Amino acid sequence: MSRPQKRTYRIASIPGDGIGVEVIEQTVKVLRTMEDLFGSFTLDIDMLDWSSDRYLEKGEYIPADAWPKLRASDAILFGAVGSPDVPDDISLWDLILPLRKKLNQYINLRPIRILPGVSSPLRSCTSSDLDWMIVRENSEGEYAGQGGTTHDDTAQTIATEVAIFTRLGIERTMRFAFDIARDRPRKKLTMVTKSNAQRHGMVLWDKIFYEVAKEYPDVETDKMLVDAMTVRMVLKPQTLDTIVATNLHGDILSDLAAALAGSIGVAASSNLDPTRQNPSMFEPIHGSAPDIAGQGIANPIGTFWSAAEMLRWLGEEGAADLLMKAMETVTASGTKTRDVGGTCNLAQVTEAVIAELEQLFHSRKAGDH
Repeated sequence: MSRPQKRTYRIASIPGDGIGVEVIEQTVKVLRTMEDLFGSFTLDIDMLDWSSDRYLEKGEYIPADAWPKLRASDAILFGAVGSPDVPDDISLWDLILPLRKKLNQYINLRPIRILPGVSSPLRSCTSSDLDWMIVRENSEGEYAGQGGTTHDDTAQTIATEVAIFTRLGIERTMRFAFDIARDRPRKKLTMVTKSNAQRHGMVLWDKIFYEVAKEYPDVETDKMLVDAMTVRMVLKPQTLDTIVATNLHGDILSDLAAALAGSIGVAASSNLDPTRQNPSMFEPIHGSAPDIAGQGIANPIGTFWSAAEMLRWLGEEGAADLLMKAMETVTASGTKTRDVGGTCNLAQVTEAVIAELEQLFHSRKAGDH
């Protein structure tokens, strides 16, 4: 009997800037280990130097002719972008947002929970109290790019930022969020809004939420104003499970959530095109952290977790589960970087995860016989 053919996945990797380069380098080592262990899939990783250095040299992050090849990828693994030499609005609007928009990545999914061995800054908060899934609308709102500036550089300067909300964008986000909530044990969805002050877009957001909710009678729902939500996340984390929020609100709340779970360095995110017509992108939610770049002390766990989510999206559930188990065993053992109370550096955490992957894989394989 012939052996089944290896599955090959084309991965576009964009390390970006600062610690993004370091954590992607270590994550590729982990992925190569998993390739060798499983033997059933291959990752054809194309490293793309779309960085702020490139922008300063050539005036662009993304080459104009790169889109066809990028769209042919199965997934994108992203590090971080941002440099003291390039204004933040340029790095965001010239790299991250074009990727999300042109590739129809209209869902940003952020799993948030307290990993073993990591402590929450909340007194007596445990992993059973804080286990959330945040669904962030990823293409509209204040990130739509509508608005402008007139009378620039005068005392009469006017700047407008138009938040865009469409029925299409809201409805597809709500359905995705309800599906996520339905698949989780608690079957609970909290919708975040600000419709008391934002009378049009946010009111439409609320209206469509309640319309879609009628199709999911098995999912418990509630609604929170975004300011009250920050209080609830801190004081009553155990009352939350799946959360759906607009682009801006989801961005802010998920960073707060990561901090409450112990560190922004351990948090992962997925930028998804649920239609699968374009590649989805997987990245840690931390920034490029130029203040610690090059020191080898960045936390790679958020990127490892993002890689696990990438493997899961590609259909490699067994590999994703093994990577998550290895990560959790390593953090539980105390092998951690400084941001989560450890003393290890980036390479040491990576080496520990690789060693744990090998041990877990061979133990499970031995148990199968």
